Amino acid sequence: MVSYVDYLRVSEVASILNVSDDTVRRLIDDGKLTASRKGNRIQVDPLSVVERLSAIAAGHSPGRKHSSIRNQLRGLVTKIIQDEVMSQVEMVCGPYRIVSLISTAAARDMGLEVGSIAVANMKATNVSISLDKE
Repeated sequence: MVSYVDYLRVSEVASILNVSDDTVRRLIDDGKLTASRKGNRIQVDPLSVVERLSAIAAGHSPGRKHSSIRNQLRGLVTKIIQDEVMSQVEMVCGPYRIVSLISTAAARDMGLEVGSIAVANMKATNVSISLDKE
């Protein structure tokens, strides 16, 4: 079972979508993101963010500026399974589900938790292709 955060703050959504807070508010006003109010705080539904990311061109992935790895996808951590040594981290990055194994020590050092905004950095040394036979 995948666990999701209950809501995201406007600033978190802006970071995921690589836009300004004002743009996120406009997306909410235009009905392109689902949100609710709790007091003065706007709470954005994470699943609506995933849907919005899916609508964005799949080839666009804003990366960090200080890395040699070009294949980077920004997204939302949706699940973490940890043992003493290794952690399986699942993310939703636009239309993609990314699963990575990292050390539990690294996950703890980063403060990684469900709902964290993170960047998946991928560097493939081997790519395999198969035919899609229906």
